[in-house]
Amino acid sequence: MEQFVAAVQEVQAEKHRDVSVVDEKAVQNDSTSPSPSASIKTTAAELRKEWIQFVTLCLCLFLAGWNDGTTGPLLPRIQEFYNLGYTAVSTLFLLQCIGFIIGACAALYLNDKIGFGKSLVLGASCQIIAYIAQSTAPPFPVLVTFSALNGFGLAIQDAQSTGYVAVMRHYPDRKMGALHAVYGLGALVSPLVATQFAKLPHRWSFHYMISCALAVCAAIATACVFRFKRQEELLDYGNRRDDGDETEEVDGKNKYRQIFSMRVLHYLAFFMLLYVGIELTMGGWIVTFMLRERNGGSSSGYVASGLYGGLMLGRVVLLPLNEKIGEQRAIFVYAAIAAALDIVVWRVRDLVGDAVAASIMGLFLGPMYPIVMNQAATFIPRHLLTSATVRVILMRCIDMVQGSIGWIAGVGQVGSAAFPFITGALASRFDILVLPPLILAMIGVMVVLWLLAVLESRKKRV
Repeated sequence: MEQFVAAVQEVQAEKHRDVSVVDEKAVQNDSTSPSPSASIKTTAAELRKEWIQFVTLCLCLFLAGWNDGTTGPLLPRIQEFYNLGYTAVSTLFLLQCIGFIIGACAALYLNDKIGFGKSLVLGASCQIIAYIAQSTAPPFPVLVTFSALNGFGLAIQDAQSTGYVAVMRHYPDRKMGALHAVYGLGALVSPLVATQFAKLPHRWSFHYMISCALAVCAAIATACVFRFKRQEELLDYGNRRDDGDETEEVDGKNKYRQIFSMRVLHYLAFFMLLYVGIELTMGGWIVTFMLRERNGGSSSGYVASGLYGGLMLGRVVLLPLNEKIGEQRAIFVYAAIAAALDIVVWRVRDLVGDAVAASIMGLFLGPMYPIVMNQAATFIPRHLLTSATVRVILMRCIDMVQGSIGWIAGVGQVGSAAFPFITGALASRFDILVLPPLILAMIGVMVVLWLLAVLESRKKRV
């Protein structure tokens, strides 16, 4: 990440030097001197613009967290309302998974075809339509069909937001952590509200009205801030190009080929598939687990808030520890602690103790997502990062970083739907007690994938 940011800053400095030369010529012609305050104002305006963009993307991730935190507390009520078993109710996750897959694949294409700004508004619009339909408590087939549309919109927003923050000019690594802490905040608040609606036998679907209002806010905010512009216009990297540079730019097909030929990115993508699967499987089924296996009452929905609260805190309070021990090593340490806490939830039959263990587990799972997104930028081949002699090369770097991170984020979101469905299918056959051992197995595979990604990246750098 440091190398990439340095390359960006180098080209930006070159760009400002070019502008300075033009300004000096203008000064000589007009016999006037530039005002120092003008350049300061421009710099302050750029910083303010970037922070406004960042806060807007945080709203998109808050909505994503809100959406993911909703299902767990509502799931027992949905089962009762429609008289469904574990497998049938898990089709909510299955259809959302299909939407995620389509959205993850479409995110790269849409970014090239219609641009970043329009893609964000499209994603939010899909969620608005889905929430309006779901708020009426329609027949179950209709409910799950619109969950697919919701998944499509969510995957686009997650991939575009995460990829854009990764290539921001100022402190992208810290902003990445804060961005996904806001996701945790949404997932923390949502169960608190959804638990209240879950207590209403015939009004539970009204929770989706609040979700719809948030989606409307996200659509309006992204439209106003990003103004339907493309990413290169918003980032403003290398507006001036030599005539010969146009022929050197990577076309769409070649960019896809470069992204999908990098083995390390697929390791990271499947790591995120498992990670987000763990996150959403725990959040989606922990309430049912506490109700059925630990004799929790109607307030068991608050356990999901504890899990997501830990997730949010981990992405903020563990930042100094990440830097101290190194981000790559931190993944192994946090995974080991999470596995130990999962065993506690599995073997210790105590409601309060399991709830606390789940919250602390969220604390150590939390930093993994932003760490992987930060590390993904450093896994771009070294020759692309150091060849900053022409602006078009930097544009290739930005395109590949955002495209790669968008792919990783999109595939990761597939796990948020696929693994909760698998858990529901297994629970239908073996009971919900399968939840902790399944999570433990997923953590083990996740560690192996991270090890492979680290070894592959080091091999590329030799």
